[in-house]
Amino acid sequence: MKNMLKQDIVDTLQNLADAPLRDAATRLLNTLGYHSERTGYPALDAERWNRLRAVAPDKIRMDDWHAFHLLFQITDTEINRQEMLFEPAQLEKDLMLSYIFVAVKLAGENWTRTQLADITRFINTQIVQPIMVMFHHGDALTLAIINRRWDRRERTAAAVGGGRRHILEKVTLIKDINLRAPHRAHLDILAELSLDSLVQTEEVHSFETLHKAWENILNTEALNRKFYGELYAWYQWAIAECRFPDNAPQLQVIRLITRLLFIWFLKEKKLVPEELFEEEPAAGHLNQFSPETSDYYQAMLQNLFFATLNTPISERVFSRRDVQTHRDANKYRYADLLNTPDAFLAYLKQVPFVNGGLFDCLDTFETTRAGGIRVDCFTDDANAQRKLHVPAKLFFDKKAGLFPLFAHYKFTVEENTPIEQEVALDPELLGQVFENLLGVYNPETQSTARKATGSYYTPRQIVDYMVDEALIAYFLQKVEPFDGDKRFLEERLRDDLLAYEAQGNADEPNTHLIHEEELKPMIAAIDALKIIDPAVGSGAFPMGILNKLVLILQKLDPRNAHWKERQLRQAATIPDAHSREAALAGIEHVFSAANRYNDYGRKLYLIQNCIYGVDIQPVACQIAKLRFFISLAIEQEPDSEAENFGIRPLPNLETRFLAANTLLGLKGEPTLTSQKTQELERELVLNGERHFHAITRQQKQACKNRDEALRKALAAELREVGMPAADAEKIASWDRYDTHAVAEWFAPERMFGIWEGFDIVIGNPPYIRNHNLSVRERAALKNQFG
Repeated sequence: MKNMLKQDIVDTLQNLADAPLRDAATRLLNTLGYHSERTGYPALDAERWNRLRAVAPDKIRMDDWHAFHLLFQITDTEINRQEMLFEPAQLEKDLMLSYIFVAVKLAGENWTRTQLADITRFINTQIVQPIMVMFHHGDALTLAIINRRWDRRERTAAAVGGGRRHILEKVTLIKDINLRAPHRAHLDILAELSLDSLVQTEEVHSFETLHKAWENILNTEALNRKFYGELYAWYQWAIAECRFPDNAPQLQVIRLITRLLFIWFLKEKKLVPEELFEEEPAAGHLNQFSPETSDYYQAMLQNLFFATLNTPISERVFSRRDVQTHRDANKYRYADLLNTPDAFLAYLKQVPFVNGGLFDCLDTFETTRAGGIRVDCFTDDANAQRKLHVPAKLFFDKKAGLFPLFAHYKFTVEENTPIEQEVALDPELLGQVFENLLGVYNPETQSTARKATGSYYTPRQIVDYMVDEALIAYFLQKVEPFDGDKRFLEERLRDDLLAYEAQGNADEPNTHLIHEEELKPMIAAIDALKIIDPAVGSGAFPMGILNKLVLILQKLDPRNAHWKERQLRQAATIPDAHSREAALAGIEHVFSAANRYNDYGRKLYLIQNCIYGVDIQPVACQIAKLRFFISLAIEQEPDSEAENFGIRPLPNLETRFLAANTLLGLKGEPTLTSQKTQELERELVLNGERHFHAITRQQKQACKNRDEALRKALAAELREVGMPAADAEKIASWDRYDTHAVAEWFAPERMFGIWEGFDIVIGNPPYIRNHNLSVRERAALKNQFG
């Protein structure tokens, strides 16, 4: 029955692509079981259209509306006629008594979620009843539903005969339904929204329960929990099936999920071809394909990870298998597994270079010598390959495989907010998934996390609350109110600047309530902010800070003029001429005319200047970096004609997210110093900034070599000024670029160049139980704290 309904939906959607909008949209609603004879709405004649246009804000782009149709209204009467589902009953006076369905034809195809949500809000301000809007744009359809309620502050006025108004709350969208070939996840959602389906699965007996049933179907939190439950089942299967050189399948499978989910979001930007993850096309590239072998994982996925996404397009070649290139993990491997290696190489030239470290191969350069480490086992060495087993069935099995699992869901690159959400898996999902997986992996929390079904993740509401309170306290310290009234400034911060409502507008830059005298000091305070999460986990709090600061900058500086000016001023102080010119050129590129209004420049320099994270688990740092990579990647629009398809390579975040024990410090820090140590420390910071923007393997290696030399020189100088030799040796031997290493100490002065402390320290406390600590760890903590 459900399959028949889905086929009817497919047929109706295909008809909508070509038929007149009013008739086709009405047919789709009828297919979902919604009928009404209340269709006698007048067309929008020129007079009505002009009246509507006069009150419409520019951002809803009414000039790009090609058609607007009021389709029909469903009231209690209409629903009762449909198989008598509702018994006549007295409804609460706060209940919305009907829905009106509206269809809008828009010019072009690429409309953002925010643009469609803004239009939905505007239409709902013009009509008393709640509106469901159907947007037809290009070959896509978007459904938008808004939550409405009475303004509770006006209840008293209403009771004595005064007027009441509706409050428009969150807009929920089923976005970009492909009319020609709808995604399976979209068909599932539409089928679940059908009236027959709701009656079978929900207690639908009134309009109130109908609305709640819709909310349940469109609940993104429930969607995320469902996805995590299925992914966790796959994780359990994978760790039982896989074999890795380091005998740590849990950690390696988490890394694998990390990389593949990032690529799945890249697929949403059309940056990676779908065929790489479909069994038949993928098998066509291989000499042999078997569900039980690792050929697909090695030849297709490892080459995609390490030799494609991590290598500039012009430098992509197969390893010649001599000593030098054999150890270069940026060279392609497994030519013998591919039927036409050159064709495969040419095929992957459509994939951009992303950089960033996420796809760095974790095998050390000295893998064939004593002390070398194989983690990913990306090699042509037949003996070493026997240590690796990741069978293709894990990816393609039709019932349990990872790719069919992913295909059941719709992914979106836009993070949901409290006022607008898409019914899809957004980048915040990564935090929820990986914080739960880290909880399973971490011995301190695994017993709790294994019982969890997605609830181990720090809820977004808690993150938002802590971020808001921290930022309000910071701004109250750093910004002097124009009228001297701190309480009024706090009110404006809380209710306006940090609220997702009242977005900034490039044409009306002062739509917020921050006074002109406060604007530049507030942007300066943002630029000077230093925030750290000392137990970063999956990065929930740093991401929460980043998103909220971006929102604030959108409102304060919608054209990025002040933000760009501050970055140029800071770059101009770089002592090294070559580094200074490169930084200035990079800023001009990031804030070029084409990018002036977007968030990439806001995010990039917030990450560079403000945000730091530490965790005792290296994999947690990798996951936190992944979330920041995705946050930057989604702000870039591909351009097939531009170099690297218009994608700016991502920064390297090794100097922003470190693996260390933040409970232990170094003795005598930071009082032991000299002019020489200060010079070395400044050079270490500048070298870290060079690495942040480094793109080529040679640039990165030069920064790493320079870092090692500077650390050794600094340690020697610190011994001279009285630092204990053991602590000086810790500084000399600590390598921030070693993805396997965990520093058993933490010193923000030495690690981040932060000498004046952090403005905000935010996060969850580390999970430590005394009986799980080793004797050595207990002794170190006792020595530190007494």
